[in-house]
Amino acid sequence: MTTIDTTTIMVELPEAFDPRWSRLPGIQVDGRRISIDPAEYFFRFESHTWLIADWELVRSQLLQAEETTESTVEQLALDFIKAHAESTSDATRVLATAYQVYAYLFRNEHLAGLGLPHITADHLRMLREAATLMALNKVELDGHISNVGPCWFFPAATSVVFDLDDETGGMLDEIYHGGWFNEHRRIEAIKAHAALGGRLVHGCQSVPDQSGGVVAPYGASMAAFRDDLAQFKAGWIDEVYAHRVTDAA
Repeated sequence: MTTIDTTTIMVELPEAFDPRWSRLPGIQVDGRRISIDPAEYFFRFESHTWLIADWELVRSQLLQAEETTESTVEQLALDFIKAHAESTSDATRVLATAYQVYAYLFRNEHLAGLGLPHITADHLRMLREAATLMALNKVELDGHISNVGPCWFFPAATSVVFDLDDETGGMLDEIYHGGWFNEHRRIEAIKAHAALGGRLVHGCQSVPDQSGGVVAPYGASMAAFRDDLAQFKAGWIDEVYAHRVTDAA
């Protein structure tokens, strides 16, 4: 049975978030301060702990590490998590760590070399904000999806918050889960996500499927993850889209 912790989650981040996040139930944005009412915000909130590692330690010890024929980048990340990650019940700490991860992954300096002229600094800001909130989602080792918020469904949530059309929302979703279609940035993402205790995985193969993603622990059952996701995604996607502002300018 789903259990909901009624304690309000509050965090103040270095970047002011778009106030339109407040269109989604249970979340209020006041500049850099974000408040989340778990009972209103989450579709499913069964686990109140997360695995995280100190971002500054990730920066100093992992981001510059190079894989070898003996140790792949995934093994480097797994070894780092085993050595340095810890369980926390502090959702504020999770959000603060996630913001640092995504401020690094979606930094503006990438724009010049992307070869994607339609991607702007504003798009990267949207990605940073949505991905930060997605860090509260959770998958257990047995593949069960224990925490699900509206940001699980990236194109739906961003269409509500940022008034994006389906094409633009889908484009951002592809950038989020596609490693920016670049091996160098995929490697960056594997290392950076060690701060959130795992690797970024998705339940979809492309935008139209919109099955979302989560930072899952290494070793989680992807078969069970897929089956659990298939049971709930359609109805919850509809619930997110219900908050879309249809007369947005």
